[in-house]
Amino acid sequence: MSEGAGRERSEPGGGKPSVFHGTRGADLEALLGAPDVAREIEFENTLRPQRFDEFVGQRQTLENLRVAITAAKARKDTPDHVLLSGPPGLGKTSLAKLMAVELGTTLHSTTGPALERARDLVGILTQLKRGDVLFIDEIHRVPPAVEEYLYSAMEDFAVDLTLDQGPNARVLPLKLERFVLVGATTREGLLSAPFRGRFGLLERLAPYPVEDLVAILERSARILALPLDASAARAVAERSRGTPRVANRFLRRVRDLVQVSGAVQAEPRHALEALRRMGIDEFGLEDTDRRILQVLARTGARAIGLKTLAAAIGEAEDTVEEVFEPHLLRCGFLERTSRGRRITAEGCAAIGVDASILDEETSS
Repeated sequence: MSEGAGRERSEPGGGKPSVFHGTRGADLEALLGAPDVAREIEFENTLRPQRFDEFVGQRQTLENLRVAITAAKARKDTPDHVLLSGPPGLGKTSLAKLMAVELGTTLHSTTGPALERARDLVGILTQLKRGDVLFIDEIHRVPPAVEEYLYSAMEDFAVDLTLDQGPNARVLPLKLERFVLVGATTREGLLSAPFRGRFGLLERLAPYPVEDLVAILERSARILALPLDASAARAVAERSRGTPRVANRFLRRVRDLVQVSGAVQAEPRHALEALRRMGIDEFGLEDTDRRILQVLARTGARAIGLKTLAAAIGEAEDTVEEVFEPHLLRCGFLERTSRGRRITAEGCAAIGVDASILDEETSS
C-alpha cells in the first residue's frame, strides 16, 4: 500500500469523511508549502457544490447519475461503475464526491499514476465498505498490470493477490465489498477496450455555456461574500474557456483587485482590469494561445506538425494538445488537417493579422 493512504478529512458541510490516497498532496506541499496547500484545498472545497441540487450545468450527466443512484438505492444495491471524461476543470471530481454524498457512503480518492503496483490498489480495495465510492483520477494512466486487477474487482468484487515469487508463490483470494468505481479521464481514447467496457455509465462532460458559468460565478461570489455586478460576472464568464475552474480562478483575482481598490462591489471595470493584468483578452486567450496563433500565422496557408509547433513555443506536445488546442478549436481559430495545424481567418483576426496570408502559396 502506498504512502499517504488512509488519511481522512471531514467533508465541508458535514457528512462522512473522504479518504485520499496517493502523492498529490505531497507534491503540492513540496511546491507550495503545507500552509498554502491547506488554504488552496480549503478554498476549492468551499466553492464545490455539496449536493446534486447545487451543481450547475452538465444537466444530462447529472440526471443520468441521479437516476442510477435512486434506482440502486431502491434495490438496496450499488450503481454501475461510472467513467467521466472530458477536459480538466469541468466537475469530474465534484461529481464523484456528490455521488458518495447521495449514496450516504465514503469517498476514497487516488490517481492512476499513484497506483504503481498491484499492492497499492489492493490496499485501497480492502478498505472499502459496501457502497463506498472509489474515485481514480487520470484513470487512463493506471499501469496495465494494475488494470488487470481492476477487471475482477469491478466485475466479481474479488481479487487474487499473488504472494511471494518463484516456487514459493501462492495466490490469496480476497473477497471485496460491493463498491462503485468512478474513473475520471481527460483522454478517454487511451483506455483499453476491455477496461472501458466494464463501466456501466459513460458520461462525457462538455464545456459550459456562458449562462451556466455566470450562475457558478454568482454562487461563488456569494460564498466569498463578494458583491458581484451581473455585467462583471458575464465579462468573466465569457473569457473563462467554458471551464468553471478557470472562472473561479479569475473571480479570485477580481476579488483581490476589488479589495485593494476599496470598492464596495465587483464592477465590469474591475473584472476587465483583473483579466488584463492576467493577459486574458476578449476571446479568453492567454499569452501561450496567442503565441501558438502567431507561429501558425507565420507559416501562412502551410500546416505544421504538433512537434514543430510545440518546439516553436517552448511547450510540451501534450500541453499544447490537451490544454491550449481545445479552446482554439472551439473558437474556430485553429484547424487540424492531415498535414498538421494551421490558423484560420478567424484566428488571424483574433491576433490582428491580415487573413490574406492564407491565400498565399507557401512552398514546403
